[in-house]
Amino acid sequence: MPAETPLNPPPVVILDRPQLAENIGAVARAMANFGLHELRLVSPRDGWPQDRAWASASGADWPLRDARVFETVADAVADLQLVYACTARPRETHLPVLTSHHGATELRTAVSAGLRCAWLFGAERAGLETMDIALCHGIVTIPIDPKFHSLNLAQAVVVNAYEWWTCAPDAAAPRLTGEAAIADGAMMMGVYEHLEGELDRAGFFFPPEKKPSMQRNLRVALGRARFTEQEARTFRGVITALVRGRGRTFAKSSADPLSSREPDDAEDRRG
Repeated sequence: MPAETPLNPPPVVILDRPQLAENIGAVARAMANFGLHELRLVSPRDGWPQDRAWASASGADWPLRDARVFETVADAVADLQLVYACTARPRETHLPVLTSHHGATELRTAVSAGLRCAWLFGAERAGLETMDIALCHGIVTIPIDPKFHSLNLAQAVVVNAYEWWTCAPDAAAPRLTGEAAIADGAMMMGVYEHLEGELDRAGFFFPPEKKPSMQRNLRVALGRARFTEQEARTFRGVITALVRGRGRTFAKSSADPLSSREPDDAEDRRG
């Protein structure tokens, strides 16, 4: 297997709200087996670092030593451009669903194109939240016997890491005109929050109890588009232009009292 370079590092492993230090250590061991080294932890239940993680890592201490801790999934994916949620439950999102092998192949292709990528794994007991899945670009599900589909955290990581290690390393890299850079998580979060803020002010999120699901659906739909950085900036410019245009229309209507008359009044005026 060819060595990774700083220009195309392997995917990041992100653990969302991991509960047991022993599981974090077992994940680090699985990562080391298959050439992965960057571990990110989102709000680990018992804090970080934890000595028990090193004990169960069996010497694979570098992913643990360099592990970074984040408060939210949004923070953890902010610098990434392709993230796959690893879950058996799509949770009402309309994202592509891939097998672990297909997902690893897609990641190989993306990494060879210079994109920063990751797998996102949920907490041992509850898995991933729907709003966190909505920040991802696809769902990876391990094909196992439906009569018993429970995997522990390290098992899920090792299957995906194995597929990454063994899939063809020479997949053709996707090319965009002008080698355009793909927008990362932080840039896309700016798009989401800008759009949602203006929609909120316009009264779009009604009734209020449906706002979370409406936000999730918008983020999933926009995330599937895989914006380039320029497209993300353009989309935010579109939002700004629409808002300013709406303001000009309102100001014009307020300044012209005849503009609010009924059509027959306007016809009388023209006659």
